[in-house]
Amino acid sequence: MSNALDPIMARIEANPKYRELKRKRNTFGWILTILILIAYYGFIGLIAFDKAVLSMPLGTGVTTVGIPIATGVILFTIVLTGIYVWRANSEFDRLTAEILKESMQ
Repeated sequence: MSNALDPIMARIEANPKYRELKRKRNTFGWILTILILIAYYGFIGLIAFDKAVLSMPLGTGVTTVGIPIATGVILFTIVLTGIYVWRANSEFDRLTAEILKESMQ
């Protein structure tokens, strides 16, 4: 890294908004990670320990309970990704722009 950027980096790291951004982003990331792990490991646990639940037919057709549950896990992942992108593009990007603006002054 160039020496010309060192004072800017020091101002960024000293900015309370930078610490707020790091805290919010890390907390939000861990919450989403835990939710995804619960969904995926829950589904895999269901496969491993109670296959009978997933193999029960829905109605009189050939579709089993496992199909909508698996689809739900995939849709849950897509929704959480959308939530992260929305928050990153609004709150996190706004904070980043404010931090850069203040640090360049």
